[in-house]
Amino acid sequence: MAEEKHHHHLFHHKKDGEEESSGVHEKHQAKKDPENAHGHKVKEEVAAVAALGAAGFAFHERHEKKDAKKHAADQY
Repeated sequence: MAEEKHHHHLFHHKKDGEEESSGVHEKHQAKKDPENAHGHKVKEEVAAVAALGAAGFAFHERHEKKDAKKHAADQY
């Protein structure tokens, strides 16, 4: 039961698309503020990498949860 709560917490820690919206916001800011466009583009790329990392982590945790569930079912 505790493991299920741990996984639930990890999956729902951030709102869906939160990382994506940050990247979109920075892209908009780069067009709106040409003096600081380079900084906004860097922040956009960081947001994209963070979103990719979060998706990879969620994928990994999902498979870990499925393996734990399968292993528990095999024991009985």
